[in-house]
Amino acid sequence: MPIAKPEQHFFICNSYRVAGEAKGACNAKEAGDLLAYLETEILDRGLDAQVSGCGCLKICTEGPVMVVYPEGKWFGQVDEEKLDSILDAIEDGEDTSELELA
Repeated sequence: MPIAKPEQHFFICNSYRVAGEAKGACNAKEAGDLLAYLETEILDRGLDAQVSGCGCLKICTEGPVMVVYPEGKWFGQVDEEKLDSILDAIEDGEDTSELELA
């Protein structure tokens, strides 16, 4: 049976280390709470997407950091307000480059 693949996959850095411990800048800035918020927003908006927490993305100064695939777009200093702006742009088919990391 083929696996259902979402159109997009959102990864939010939660600063997990190899040993599985959540530490680091993104975790300290409550990136874990963003996972639940983003999941709820995606469901409410009816987007075909999946949300995952991930290990350290190695740009701690920009944390919390989020990457969206398959586009490969990186976003920094993500909070609920910025997530809303990103999702609004995605829904409306607008360019997100002003919200992305340079």
